Amino acid sequence: MIRLVGRRLLTMVPLLLFVTLVVHGIAIFVPGDPAVRIAGENATPEQIALTRDRLNLDEPWPVRYWRWLTDAVRGDLGNSIFNNDSVTQLILERMPVTLALTLAALVVAVLFGVPAGILAALHPNRWPDKLVRAIATVGIAFPGYWLGLLLMLAFSIRLGWFPTIGYTPISEDPAGWLRHITLPAIALGASAGAEVARQLRRSMLDTLHRDFVRTATAKGLRYRAVLGKHALKHAAAPVVTVLATQVALLLGAAVIIEQTFTIPGVGALAVSSVIGNDLTVVQGIVVVSTVAIVLANLLADVAQAWLAPKTR
Repeated sequence: MIRLVGRRLLTMVPLLLFVTLVVHGIAIFVPGDPAVRIAGENATPEQIALTRDRLNLDEPWPVRYWRWLTDAVRGDLGNSIFNNDSVTQLILERMPVTLALTLAALVVAVLFGVPAGILAALHPNRWPDKLVRAIATVGIAFPGYWLGLLLMLAFSIRLGWFPTIGYTPISEDPAGWLRHITLPAIALGASAGAEVARQLRRSMLDTLHRDFVRTATAKGLRYRAVLGKHALKHAAAPVVTVLATQVALLLGAAVIIEQTFTIPGVGALAVSSVIGNDLTVVQGIVVVSTVAIVLANLLADVAQAWLAPKTR
């Protein structure tokens, strides 16, 4: 297991290096002079020159990239080119909100997908199976932001059960945090839950016909014990991989959900930075998101190796 983790960590290095090269290189193709955008359209040539010197824009791109990379390794992702705020600090302030939303969406996906997948696998081609497959198809096809608007209309505006917009940190008010996070988590996690249900149904159907399940049943073990201790553990290995894949999708979809419910997360910061052409902040967000996705896949590999030792 330690060797597996070590190999995965080593593969992270070239991947992250490639991502930083691409992200930092995109800035070259952004139209316009960054110094003019920052100094203002009415700035004098002297002011533009001072701005260009302050941001080291006169240096060759490889020099600027190496300077940024060496600072990033130490945890310094630079400063915002407009208000000079630390990019690392900006992301650290917003990241707990986005992580809380993403984890809540994963909980929603597991709470729906696992029971639904098991139910469908135990009743193949019968009405429970058909119902689960129909709901899963709708859940995958339905856009998360559209579902969020419907949930907001039904449970916030009509019934008044949940707040319409906003966010409360869990450290300040756990009950208020739960009320604010419920609808966004459902809107974000619905598609992931549908995919988990489909994958677990397929995996459980295959596992239930394996020889070790028949052997355990023939030995007289209770059917619930066979399902929980043997079949589900074996069938869960592919589902873990699906959940790891969903993390990347959820982080991307969180941008829209945070805008829909006015949640002050990394997604909202990314949108405001793109609109404001703050490339330094955008670069930092992409790099941090990549690290989070890679770590999620690493945890999925470890969990899959534990659930299915043959994958080691």
